[in-house]
Amino acid sequence: MSDHNASSPDGRFEVRASVSDHFSWLRTRLSIERTLMSWVRTATALIGFGFTITQFFDRLATLPSAAPASFPAAPRYLGLMLIFCGVLSLGISAWQYEMGLRYLFGKEYTAIAGVSERPSRTPLLAVTVALSLAGVFAFFAVFLRYV
Repeated sequence: MSDHNASSPDGRFEVRASVSDHFSWLRTRLSIERTLMSWVRTATALIGFGFTITQFFDRLATLPSAAPASFPAAPRYLGLMLIFCGVLSLGISAWQYEMGLRYLFGKEYTAIAGVSERPSRTPLLAVTVALSLAGVFAFFAVFLRYV
């Protein structure tokens, strides 16, 4: 086993401050950001598609040439499910993001992180919260329209 990968007394790996380790830490930090961005894009699509399905079939039912649906509530349930999945995925991904940052900014990585304390949040977390609120609004807008 090489000296660089030697185990520490607590059974974990040894952390050393070096330029290559610092840049590896930065790549991991940016990877966590990219993962959250991917979840935000996916959740946006789920929320938007769920709302659109509900609206499309609601308007389709008002056309005089449209045949009556066998199960008219199905688009509503599908739309609500997609919106709920989008909001749920935002919550889970924000939690995963926070846990990843908490791990990366732990005291054992202070030497390679190059910072002594956790920096401020990125704007991406604010976008995640705003989209979550928009998703909750869309969910209740669809849900309360048919109650």
